[in-house]
Amino acid sequence: MTTRALLIELFTEELPPKALARLGQAFALGVHDALAQAGLVAPESVTEAFATPRRLAVRLTAVRGEAAPQTYAEKLMPVKVGLDASGAPTPALLKKLAAKGWADMDVSTLSRESDGKQDILVARGTAPGARLAATLQSAIEASIAALPIPKVMRYQLADGATSVRFVRPAHALIALWGNEVIPVEILGLTAGHATHGHRFLHPQAIAIESAVTYEAQLADVGHVVASFDTRRARIDTLLQAEARRLDATLGDDPAVSALLDEVTALVEAPAVYVGAFEPRFLQVPQECLILTMRLNQKYFPLFDPKTGKLTHRFLIVSNMPTAEPAAIIEGNERVVRPRLADAQFFFDTDRKVPLVQRVEQLASIVYHNKLGTQLQRVERVRTIAAWLAHALGADVTLAERAAFLSKADLSTLMVGEFPELQGIMGAYYAEGDAEASEVVQALAGQYRIRLEAPVTMANAIPAILFMADRAESIVGIWGIGLAPTGERDPFGLRRAALGILSGFEQLTAGGLLRVQDSGPLTLEGLLEAAALTFDGGRIAGTTVGEVQAFVFERLRNQLIQQYDRNAVEAVLALAPPLHQVPARVQAIEAFSQSPQALSLAAANKRIGNLLKKAEGKLGGIDSALLSEPAEQALAQMIERLAPVAASQLEQGEFGAVLATLAQARDAVDTFFNDIMVMADDPAIRNNRLALLSQLHGLMNQVADLSRLAA
Repeated sequence: MTTRALLIELFTEELPPKALARLGQAFALGVHDALAQAGLVAPESVTEAFATPRRLAVRLTAVRGEAAPQTYAEKLMPVKVGLDASGAPTPALLKKLAAKGWADMDVSTLSRESDGKQDILVARGTAPGARLAATLQSAIEASIAALPIPKVMRYQLADGATSVRFVRPAHALIALWGNEVIPVEILGLTAGHATHGHRFLHPQAIAIESAVTYEAQLADVGHVVASFDTRRARIDTLLQAEARRLDATLGDDPAVSALLDEVTALVEAPAVYVGAFEPRFLQVPQECLILTMRLNQKYFPLFDPKTGKLTHRFLIVSNMPTAEPAAIIEGNERVVRPRLADAQFFFDTDRKVPLVQRVEQLASIVYHNKLGTQLQRVERVRTIAAWLAHALGADVTLAERAAFLSKADLSTLMVGEFPELQGIMGAYYAEGDAEASEVVQALAGQYRIRLEAPVTMANAIPAILFMADRAESIVGIWGIGLAPTGERDPFGLRRAALGILSGFEQLTAGGLLRVQDSGPLTLEGLLEAAALTFDGGRIAGTTVGEVQAFVFERLRNQLIQQYDRNAVEAVLALAPPLHQVPARVQAIEAFSQSPQALSLAAANKRIGNLLKKAEGKLGGIDSALLSEPAEQALAQMIERLAPVAASQLEQGEFGAVLATLAQARDAVDTFFNDIMVMADDPAIRNNRLALLSQLHGLMNQVADLSRLAA
């Protein structure tokens, strides 16, 4: 069947830049899916999405004018309902056929098929395929309805009476199949072949000759790069070229990529120019200058490739390519100068008040109406930090000082203007106040997502503040009934839990927590220490247990990405110290491959089930009642292996513990083959259960082995 390229374009007022890429892809996918479902898109067709600040468009390279005929088979109703005794159609059947558009169908052509219980009337035939002209309207409407629009606008059409809803007012519609206009009407617009080029370089209408020539005509005549991806790649190339020419870099901050997406959505004809500001502004912390240039002005700051320090030059992505850009550059430099001057004023003014004197101002800043002020929160974090420092053998005074100053920068002018600089500015001001370097580092790193480097005594204070802050946050917010639900986690408690996990991971990597020790720091201890900092009755009494389970669930999700799920479940069933979990899982995963594993796991599961049947508390083992060779052999095996396993466990040699337990396999198998555990004599029964209880405890020191059984 004949295919042609199909082009749909909506020409609009300026679309929201941060949503443009998503809108363009969603619009293209929506049109494609609707037409493909109707059988109008050929297999070889390629879908091309276009998105500029003033247009959303899609081109499908191979679309049929009419889909292939479709065979159908539709069950109508039981024969006894659809036909009377003489074989004539009943009113029910005639009504059904009319509803399907088959009022003129010859009833004798209906086939009779059994569904196993009764005969059913079935209509079979071939229906004409969907026609593009009749389908395109609904396809575009469906695509528009499904767009991820951040905020819908309602606006009136030219008639002054009709109103429509869309992301921005639309002013023109193109619907071209090859060079043929498909007559559809969307958002009060009738499809044609006219669009508009660049707002300043070619504001006049452009008649698109065909769907195939769309992109080239916009570029050659309208000065518009229609493809978002092509435009982004061109801007990136221009930025990198200018940076290299100036012996500078754009930096490796993820914000660079996000800014590139945003400026791509702001221009249709990109050009890159170099701007500069007075070097005196470099006395201000570079984070302030970088943020104001990126956030407020959409500039790309440039950095020294050797030192990584900010330079006084920046790159401007303009929507006006010209051989004489002096006016554009001067205008941008004139705009950014007062922004940088404001940053310098904020910094200089903030430094006049020592950071420690700002702490008392936190009493007037509400943290949460159920949890008090920021000052009250600081005191809680301070107490938790002191507890952590004491547990780890770190400097308690430094830990308390870091916590005490941690939120003081919330009252500064700079953080008031740029909330993203919380902590960073506190570190600068603390350094200016000659606070200890450990305190400065702690303030600077307190808002990180996770700890990324091993924690030793040399960098313990930043880790302590990081973990104390998250422990206070997750216990407090959870404790007042604001636990995450489904996708919603407005207080970032999942992130806080992951941060705590990273703390235990890096404390272990740095040697402050040792695998062979169950302490000195445990998750339960940390959460209980945090809970004690809240006034009585302020948080729910079940909070610590619930939060501990929540953190372990986050850990489970991490581990099952790396290890066998059964091994993970076996270890977590014991809720061991967090810093021991990875080593235990690795040992169990290796053990599960051994020939003894399956047998011991099955035996362990069987023992657990038997112990559930025990009546009352089991006492010690009475050796005089061990009359059978198999139970005597098992008792001797336990007596021999228990001290060995205990010593290995104490050294954190989890693999060795499991290897020791593997020696019990034959004795365990023989015991279950030869011994009736649930003997009629209560004394013998309880003695055998006590023996199994001791074995159960011995076997489950590293993990719950029963979880390895199928």
